[in-house]
Amino acid sequence: MSGEGTADPPREGMLVLLLSGPNLDLSGIRDPSIYGEQTLAEHVAAATEEAGRHGLLLEHHQTNHEGDLVELVHGASGRADAIVVNAGALTHYSWSLHDALAAFDGVVVELHLSNPQAREPWRHTSVVAPVADGTVAGFGGLGYRLAVTAVAELLAGEPGPVSRKERSSKGER
Repeated sequence: MSGEGTADPPREGMLVLLLSGPNLDLSGIRDPSIYGEQTLAEHVAAATEEAGRHGLLLEHHQTNHEGDLVELVHGASGRADAIVVNAGALTHYSWSLHDALAAFDGVVVELHLSNPQAREPWRHTSVVAPVADGTVAGFGGLGYRLAVTAVAELLAGEPGPVSRKERSSKGER
């Protein structure tokens, strides 16, 4: 920390891995009244721009396959400093993704275009949330910028709520 109440910026060139799960390749086409009219490419461009403002690098991957998403998380260990994950419907049942993210030793931010809590009851449960440092949901495309900003603040050491690692060491996960 540099000075009282301020945090050092994240290290220049820290890598943020942005992961997009099933059907996010249909952004802008699939249910625009729920997910908006922006394409995934537009969301990624906004996240990349925001990462650059914070001196971060951003790498994006989209897959419609659960195992591929898990492999991407495994591959992030020792390489990426943070993961922003919009797992789509996998959010609600992918225990393999949960376990992979739990093993990742960096910042994890869960992201959703819509607000799952305002939708069907089956969407109210997230198996990602317990292993994430926080969740950004319901802000549409703006959520991508907000998620990257949250990552930057956490990487800079901004004080916040109890981290997932601290919860885990206390048995709260």
